Amino acid sequence: MSRQIILAIDQGTTNTKALLVERSGRVTHRVSAPVELLTQEDGRVEQNPEELWTSVRATAEAAARHARESGAAIEAIALTNQRETALAWHAQTTETLANAVSWQCIRSAGICERLNASSEHLRGLTGLPLAPLISATKWAWLLENSAAVEEAARTGTLRLGTVDTWLTAKMTGGTTHATDLTNASRTGLLDLGSCRWSEELCASFGIPAGSLAELRPSSGDFGVCETIDGLKGVPILAAIGDSHGAMFGHGKFGAGAVKSTYGTGSSLMALTAGLADDTPALARTIAWAFKDGVQYALEGNIAMTGSAVQWLGEFLRLAKPTQAMAELAESLADSAGVYFVPAMVGLGAPWWDAAARGTITGLGRHHTAAHLAEACVESIAFQVADVFFAMEQSAGLRFKDLMADGGATRNSRLMQFQADILARPVERSKNEELSAIGAAWLAGIELGWWNSLGELEELAEDGDHFEPRMDEPERVKLHSGWVRAVAKARSSTGTQC
Repeated sequence: MSRQIILAIDQGTTNTKALLVERSGRVTHRVSAPVELLTQEDGRVEQNPEELWTSVRATAEAAARHARESGAAIEAIALTNQRETALAWHAQTTETLANAVSWQCIRSAGICERLNASSEHLRGLTGLPLAPLISATKWAWLLENSAAVEEAARTGTLRLGTVDTWLTAKMTGGTTHATDLTNASRTGLLDLGSCRWSEELCASFGIPAGSLAELRPSSGDFGVCETIDGLKGVPILAAIGDSHGAMFGHGKFGAGAVKSTYGTGSSLMALTAGLADDTPALARTIAWAFKDGVQYALEGNIAMTGSAVQWLGEFLRLAKPTQAMAELAESLADSAGVYFVPAMVGLGAPWWDAAARGTITGLGRHHTAAHLAEACVESIAFQVADVFFAMEQSAGLRFKDLMADGGATRNSRLMQFQADILARPVERSKNEELSAIGAAWLAGIELGWWNSLGELEELAEDGDHFEPRMDEPERVKLHSGWVRAVAKARSSTGTQC
């Protein structure tokens, strides 16, 4: 009998990965391909949808080939994806009508300003602050600025969706137009209480409700793959946003569990016992959904963490930007009073200030590029701490620790600094593919591989532990300096949205 495995596809901002996950819950094979971000001076950030699809098809085909050669049978496909990125395509042909508007893009700030009077009502319904991050603002911009999108809306042939919806449409040959509730909860159009699309909000944004995808649980039927060699006839049994998938993959499912994913941007998520009360500083969201109910969470999103390191390395014209930045930062004990606020595309949680801009403070004649590199790395921990403390306040809890995952967690100095600034232990996952593992676990539940969350808790690996070591006066001093630097980054802003 062939060894049974699940193919997990992780379509991210800068790369696409295809992973084979076995019944032990472990990854046995990994394939990746880079994808390009298209940036412009006016703050627009886009991606070519066809490149996203090509990367998915290429990595999935390579993984399927490896499975065949190793005598394994792929039982299901699980999908996890970058969130909020907005796409539009033709219903009959699945041909895209415009480039994908990236989650990082702030072109829709004007739409936020126009709808600002309704911002509290929107947040109350959807759990999301009115900000350029949410997909609804991006679709509204496309409808107002793309003739092809406007024409498709007029003729009733428009399909709108996030990356999961686009990819399932492509994989199923256009027969599935669906999204899971986690991705839907990031659009600004889902009523969190009823878990239904809000016709009122669709009307507010000028979005035809009929163009939106059918809502489905994260673990369930998303159709059958028909367009990828080696995977024809394989069911797609899970879809989940990448941050939600990582939360699930940590294997801690009780209220009060909190994690931070360190990637291009960062996302903190804390599980709650039910739908939390409205808060202006944070998002309320759906962590994951089953057929019999949903798990709610608080969330805070940070636009630039890993990408800030990449950006600054490129700005300093370093040959290998990210690697060189890490090496520069490690050459020093600290940033010697320099703070870097990476607000190049505004600030997300808990500030929600789209007009804020990148700021460097505290520079003296004695400072070097290494101090700036260290300040950039430290900015990741400071931004995470801002959201962590806001979550504690909103939840009325004191979190005992922080679970950490993502590429930047390989930097042990960053993890130690994170523990010091939080004054809380940090538990670093040893698995760098938690989003994909979380998605695969959801598909495995649908297959009947596992029948309870308790079984999945037993699959989770112990991580690396970082205890806080910094003296309290030093921690307060450093964090106070960061708060002042953020205030300067926001000092020239106008109306927040």
